[in-house]
Amino acid sequence: MQVTCLRENLSRGLANVSRAVAARATLPVTQNVLLEGDNGQLKLTATNTEISISTWIGAQIEGEGTVTVPARMLTDFVNSLPGQTVNIEFKNEPVGVVVTCDKFNGTINGIASEEFPPIPTVDGGASVTIPADTFRGALERVVFAAATDDSRPVLTGVKVELEEDKFTLAAADGFRLAVESGKLGASIDSEVGVIVPAKTLAEVERLLGDGSSSVELSVDANGRSAKFRLDTSEVVTALVQGTFPDYEKLIPTSYGTKATIDLSSMVQATRAASIFARDGSGIIRVVVSPGEDDGAGAVKVISRAEEVGSNENELDAAVEGEETKVAFNSKFLMDVLNVMNGDDVDLETTTPSSPGVFRSEKHEGYTHVVMPMFVQW
Repeated sequence: MQVTCLRENLSRGLANVSRAVAARATLPVTQNVLLEGDNGQLKLTATNTEISISTWIGAQIEGEGTVTVPARMLTDFVNSLPGQTVNIEFKNEPVGVVVTCDKFNGTINGIASEEFPPIPTVDGGASVTIPADTFRGALERVVFAAATDDSRPVLTGVKVELEEDKFTLAAADGFRLAVESGKLGASIDSEVGVIVPAKTLAEVERLLGDGSSSVELSVDANGRSAKFRLDTSEVVTALVQGTFPDYEKLIPTSYGTKATIDLSSMVQATRAASIFARDGSGIIRVVVSPGEDDGAGAVKVISRAEEVGSNENELDAAVEGEETKVAFNSKFLMDVLNVMNGDDVDLETTTPSSPGVFRSEKHEGYTHVVMPMFVQW
């Protein structure tokens, strides 16, 4: 089989699938990328048996054939080529490809495609379409809150719930919780609740940068795998098995104090306080004070570096309720502020031992809960 395509498209396609290539593999073929013709396009597929990514690029194809070749070598070689058009010739003896571009020529040996792990088929279950912009924004604001260690495997995933015309994403790591709801493209007949690995959703978020208009999410009938179909890419993943915590019980239903603060000022104050917090157990203290006679209130962002110094930043705020104070981990506070857009951020809290709840008018369906740190005031 002969394939001719633009070097830029091939390079982008290989970059798309590269995150699914196994880093340290007991099965050598999982360090390869599968090349095959598919309806007049070149299909690239990589898998580490937990997640599989496929992408399609425009190409001129003559004949039929499939082959797997080392992903890293092919990617690095293609990125080093000088011309605009790349020609790939599939070889059977030995198995591999010959890549030609202008006067550059490279022969890369591979492994027969029959040894490549089969990609699970996802069918028989629910399937929904979600607008790409809506889904990408929700992923950006939720996925980072998932746990990164495997001590509680369900927390390394994101709970995805589908009900009627709404989807909900929820992630937690024991110290914080992020939840966002949004609208589906169309209603769904039955309710669906699955746990998708956070790493998979991070890849979907990255691939959504290609300008896709929508994402088609399919879950297989036995709840073992899910598929995300974009305009030119597809991600198939194993699902996390287990029971996700009842996150709705972790969201306070009322508050004693609510402060509405200019977002950019809060980010700046928190960033400054984080410098001192590095030497102070990562603690940032937040003191919310209502204004006198219905005047403007204030929020103080305070941090201390052990035996080095301290920092206090005061911001104007619209405050409802009584004076309160609460301490947060500086990284968790910075993380939630960095994913918000818009003019203002709302902080709701009650006592120094109750969680802080962050919301924003710009992100109507978004709620972020951060557990407090217990400190000497």
